[in-house]
Amino acid sequence: MSSRHIARSIAMQSLYQWDFRGRPTAALPAIVKHNTEEFGAGLTDDKKFVSETVDGVVDNLKKIDNIIEKYSTNWPLDQISIVDRNILRIGTFELKFNDNIPAKVAINEAIELAKNYGGPSSGKFVNGILGAIYNDMEKEDDTDNKDKK
Repeated sequence: MSSRHIARSIAMQSLYQWDFRGRPTAALPAIVKHNTEEFGAGLTDDKKFVSETVDGVVDNLKKIDNIIEKYSTNWPLDQISIVDRNILRIGTFELKFNDNIPAKVAINEAIELAKNYGGPSSGKFVNGILGAIYNDMEKEDDTDNKDKK
């Protein structure tokens, strides 16, 4: 398992705990620190990746949640399981706000997290939402490129 995958798992676990506890922002650094120490033995450079991902999700939470709600029309955000919701948050953050992560890597990693930590249909659910977001991003890029010509 790659260290980036482990780092994403730790980020998801941290966001899950934070969300489950009612999103206490003051407790988030301690949650991340504990999970990184507990589950991130051997991580070196990717410890920073955990914090950057968690901070990026929290800093853009309103925008990320609005995007997820737009694409999960049959599932209000509060009815999506906490695990799936936070996997979608990480995936959406990486797709829309983190230019250092290729889109297909973000989607594939989110699907793997969903398969490992979510329910029986979580992988398909996450794939459907993130795939739709990605397809619309591609359409926007095509439109932008045509407008520049």
